[in-house]
Amino acid sequence: MRITILFLLGILLSVPMAPLRGQIKTLTLGEAIVRARTSSLDAAIALDRLRASYWEHRAYRASLLPEITFKGTLPSYHKQYSPYMNQNGEYSFVANHYMQLSGEISVSQNIWTTGGTLGLTTSLDYLRQFSGQPYNRFMSIPVAITLSQPIFGVNHTKWNRRIEPTRYREAQAEFMSATEDVAISAITYYFSMLMDRENLAIARENLRHAKQLHAVAVEKRAMGQISKNDLLQMELNMLDAQSKLTDYESALRTSTFQLLTFLDLEDSAGLQPEVPEMIPDVDITFAEAYDKALANNKLALSMSRRRLEADYAVAQANGERHSISLFAQVGFTGSAHTPGGAYNPLKDNQLVEIGFEIPLLDWGRRQGKVKVAESARDVTATSLRQEAQTFRQNLYVIVERYSNQRRQLEIAARADTISARRYATNVETFMTGRISTLDLNDSRSQKDEARRTFINELYLFWLYYYQIRSLTLWDFASGTPIEADIEKIIKFAK
Repeated sequence: MRITILFLLGILLSVPMAPLRGQIKTLTLGEAIVRARTSSLDAAIALDRLRASYWEHRAYRASLLPEITFKGTLPSYHKQYSPYMNQNGEYSFVANHYMQLSGEISVSQNIWTTGGTLGLTTSLDYLRQFSGQPYNRFMSIPVAITLSQPIFGVNHTKWNRRIEPTRYREAQAEFMSATEDVAISAITYYFSMLMDRENLAIARENLRHAKQLHAVAVEKRAMGQISKNDLLQMELNMLDAQSKLTDYESALRTSTFQLLTFLDLEDSAGLQPEVPEMIPDVDITFAEAYDKALANNKLALSMSRRRLEADYAVAQANGERHSISLFAQVGFTGSAHTPGGAYNPLKDNQLVEIGFEIPLLDWGRRQGKVKVAESARDVTATSLRQEAQTFRQNLYVIVERYSNQRRQLEIAARADTISARRYATNVETFMTGRISTLDLNDSRSQKDEARRTFINELYLFWLYYYQIRSLTLWDFASGTPIEADIEKIIKFAK
């Protein structure tokens, strides 16, 4: 009768009591992922990188538009002596005392097709002479059109128009992958805390059972039903359960602190993670994942950009072998002692310059630069093929693991249920004396290991799923791409 009472008491103690309302705050995996994407430092770093890429792209786009500038000197005052040579070749110093004012407004535009620059300028200069016979002088250029054009040089504007948009799309894809990587980190921290919580729950349950079974063993020993060795073994089990309980309590505090820190949450002793009950019912094939990765992953965009940059470097090296440039200016000018007279009458103002630099003997230095650029391009092409191959292999492994993980999770869940039932049956059997302590300990160890295996298999399922999302930037559950309104994100983050 006493044994039966102790057994029933053990069952009651093994049932967790309902927490008081307000003491426990549950945290689901989905909530942890959402919080990590919005509040973690990793998410902030990803957003800062996106913001930097956004403004770099804005600066590039601005460089394609006309630029309006105003330059002025208000004033330039001089009072000095300057050397002067007369017609006999003799030098003397003459006083030079004057003030000068100038202003210029210009509009310039890069020519996308040729790489040159076209400008429109208007200016007015004023000179006030103080020494000798004082006078005022004005010079105007009402309108002047200028052209600066490299003849055989590389067209930087054309290459930038090919490289910079690809670079920005790469930055966008990198940001979206980073948000998925943040989710992966959140999953890791979440399941670390969940595993420690399960271990603590197992340790508490085992300690309760160990105390109960030790009390039963004492009664059985008094009645001569078990040996002293079995009694001592039950006492050792109780001490071992107490030791593990303190270890898991410390481990849970550590993992809780790590998760709270990662999610930027205030310390909450009552925070409890929940075991995810629902998992995505999604089948993913390697062919489908690889197609999505080629279309969306940052690696594909990075490879395209790096090929363009390698070709750009070769074009620059070739363009530097011969340097020929054209500068031309066509407009009108006028000069008078009054502002109005400086605009009437006007005279032609034309300037044409063709400059060139052709090496006669450089001992192959420029040709060497071309060969270096071509060799670097070949190295880049080989490296890109290797990276593409490695990426394909890694994606295949992750997809294969994910495809196998659902079955592994089903097996682990079944094993968890069976081992828990087996242990409960063995406890009842031990009460009647038909099972040894070794068999009971074995069933308890298998029960604990099955529970840990189930939690770990569940973690691996979510890990593989989000790794595939990060590599493909595709939501297989909804069948839609993982994307965001970058303009809105940047504006909201200011």
